[in-house]
Amino acid sequence: MDVAFLLDKYFKGAKNVSIDVFDAQTLNTVYKDVINAMTSHFEIEISVLQALSYCLYEMMDNVHIHSGKPLGTAMTYYDGPQHTLCILIADDGMGIRASLSENEKYKDITEADALRLCLEDQITDGKGMGFGLYTTSKLVDSIGKKFILHSGTHKLVVEDNKTSVIENGFWQGTLIYMEIGTATEIDPGQVVDHRTDVEEEYNESFIETGELESLW
Repeated sequence: MDVAFLLDKYFKGAKNVSIDVFDAQTLNTVYKDVINAMTSHFEIEISVLQALSYCLYEMMDNVHIHSGKPLGTAMTYYDGPQHTLCILIADDGMGIRASLSENEKYKDITEADALRLCLEDQITDGKGMGFGLYTTSKLVDSIGKKFILHSGTHKLVVEDNKTSVIENGFWQGTLIYMEIGTATEIDPGQVVDHRTDVEEEYNESFIETGELESLW
């Protein structure tokens, strides 16, 4: 994977961008390291981290489940002055259209329609629940500043409350990039349609008992 290209394209001018390569065996460790690094920025609203922790794991796990390739790349950067967290998850696997078309229901889907459809609830190639990108899209709806989903020759872009799908370059596999605001308190349960307790899951995994007590 051309990391230099990704840095120049999505993190131009940023310093100290965190770059992690993961596979099925290291996914949990890398995921925890990334979230712990974000948690160290105390100015980030905890409700944002609670929702994001769920979405990030789902995005990373999608690489393992759907891409057909063993490795994924996670890149993160926190812009403190702008209160913005930038996250990129990428693989060089089969891509979204090819993955969805493994489900007979979507065998003839176009690449552009596949990008639009995969953000909806319960849209899957049959290997997962179809919930990860849906929750990510809800997080973007809540506090997103920019969201890009690039697969093949098409790119879905959400910016300024507008969604567009364009033909723009080629990415072998799936690339997700998003910029989210970190200063606004949100309801993390709403991001996951209250189907799981993301607040408790985050608190138990990433906050020491003493820190947790100090929040109340």
